[in-house]
Amino acid sequence: MSKVFAHRGFSGQYPENTLLAFRKAMEAECDGIELDVHLAKDGSLVIMHDEKLDRTTDGTGLLCEYTLDELRRFNAAAVMPGKFPFEPIPTLEEYFDLVKDTSVITNIELKNSVIWYEGMEKKVIEMVRAFHLEDRVIFSSFNHESIVLCKRLAPEIRCGFLYDCWLVHSGKYAKTNGVEYLHPSLNSLNDAVIDEITRDGIGLNVWTINEEPAMRYLTQKQVNGIITNYPDVCRSVLRSLS
Repeated sequence: MSKVFAHRGFSGQYPENTLLAFRKAMEAECDGIELDVHLAKDGSLVIMHDEKLDRTTDGTGLLCEYTLDELRRFNAAAVMPGKFPFEPIPTLEEYFDLVKDTSVITNIELKNSVIWYEGMEKKVIEMVRAFHLEDRVIFSSFNHESIVLCKRLAPEIRCGFLYDCWLVHSGKYAKTNGVEYLHPSLNSLNDAVIDEITRDGIGLNVWTINEEPAMRYLTQKQVNGIITNYPDVCRSVLRSLS
């Protein structure tokens, strides 16, 4: 059975990439949580999707131009104004504290496609190892060079190539680079592509799936993970098919 990954936490109903969204995702019985990591100005590992603060917080400008203490002043619940109390931008360490004693799998997207954060891979790996979560983490990125570097630095941690295009022989591409998963958008797949990737022995975690027919289709195709903003809906669909 496919696993349910909560995209930026339970982001369909709660402020994305906040501890609140992560807690609510676990209450919705997700198998895993997908989140995004940047480096703050002082080298802190911070969870947020965009390079800029403007869309999801009441701050402005590039995240990397602020220290963690400065980032703490901004409200990560501002994406849903008036619905929730103040939510600070969380750190990866705080998130690991939240999930360390659970069975939740964490898909960490390294947000280094627009800004190359020098040394971020090493920092994230060190924190994963400090919490002994090597077997419950998957690294992914649209920056495939970064993923290859992660695999070289930490061969024991599973990795996936993120993409939103039609790759030629994508399974072989992953296999050649020693990567266990592909993380395509649904628009990058059809039956033939899924079957080819499966034959090549590469796992599939597909994003961002919010409609029930697509959830059913991917479950029937036995993909590894369905990344969704609505883990409660996805869990219900999977139960109906079991």
